[in-house]
Amino acid sequence: MDIAPYSDGHRDGVIGLWNDIFDGAAPWNEPGAVIAAKMGEHPELFFVASAGGRVVGTVMAGYDGHRGWIYALAVSPDHRDQGLARALMKRAEDTLAGLGCVKVNLQVRGGNEGVAAFYEKIGYAVEDRISMGKPLGPFAGDS
Repeated sequence: MDIAPYSDGHRDGVIGLWNDIFDGAAPWNEPGAVIAAKMGEHPELFFVASAGGRVVGTVMAGYDGHRGWIYALAVSPDHRDQGLARALMKRAEDTLAGLGCVKVNLQVRGGNEGVAAFYEKIGYAVEDRISMGKPLGPFAGDS
């Protein structure tokens, strides 16, 4: 398994994986648009895992100069429970730390206890915070 920075050659594979994994995502999370936006902001924080020429995992992170965020960790169902998600997270965390990041945040959709348990296993903890959001622009009014 190879983990490398995202390149245009990964685009179709990433879109396919995200469409499978993030079924029912909000309209502002349309994969092609997300990828295009990411390439304009810290593209070095987007990693793709490939096996046999096929995209089987991704992690996309962000950094604002103080805190980092994990936005899109996805692993193909046929490559789960092999340490790939952990390896992708380590690559993102190491890269963020190299940029001077002091803390990493992430959000897990409600009801996704299996994903929350994974993050707890690798050192993340539920914090006493309220997560809030507000769609802007063409998505204003969407929930």
